Amino acid sequence: MEHERKNNLNGMEMEKGNKESGSRKGLELTMRVLALVLSLTAATVLGVAKQTKVVSITLIPTLPPLDVSATAKASYLSAFVFNISANAIACGYTAISIAILMVSKGRRSKGLIMAVLIGDLVMMALLFSSTGAAGAIGLMGVQGNKHVMWKKVCNVFGKFCHQTAASVAITLLAAIMFMVLVVLDAMKLP
Repeated sequence: MEHERKNNLNGMEMEKGNKESGSRKGLELTMRVLALVLSLTAATVLGVAKQTKVVSITLIPTLPPLDVSATAKASYLSAFVFNISANAIACGYTAISIAILMVSKGRRSKGLIMAVLIGDLVMMALLFSSTGAAGAIGLMGVQGNKHVMWKKVCNVFGKFCHQTAASVAITLLAAIMFMVLVVLDAMKLP
C-alpha cells in the first residue's frame, strides 16, 4: 500500500514538473516572439527614418540668408547603420532559434541548450552595444558638442530625432528580452 502511495506521489510530482516545464517553455516562446517583434520594429523604424527640411544659411551677415534643402537619414550615420544591422541580425537569429526550439520540442539536449544560451548572449551583447552607439549619436544630435563645433540638429529635424529615439528605446527593450532569455536558458542547465 505504501508502495502505491509513493507511485501516486511520484506521478503527481512528475505531472507538476511537466506543467512547470510547459509554462516555462510557453514563457520562453513568448519572450522570443516578443524579442523578434521588438528587433524587427526597431530596425524598421530606424531604417525608414528620414526627414528633409529647408534650412536658412547665412554666409555673409550683410547678404540675405540662403535657403538650402537638407536631409537627415539613418544611413548617413554609421552608428545608426550598426543599430539597424544589429536589430536585423537579432531578428533573424530569433526566427531561427524559434524554429529550432519548436522542432526540438521536449528533446532538448544540453548541447542545444548551451548553443541557444551562447546565441542569446551574443544577441544581448550586440543589441546593448548598438543601443549605446546609437544613443550616443542621438544625444549628440540633441545637445551638440561645443568642443568640436557640432551644432544641435534635433531642433531642426525633430521628426527624425523622435524616430531614432523610439528605435533606440525599442532596441533597449529587445536587449532586455534577450537578457531574460539568457537567465531562462541558464536555469535549464543542470
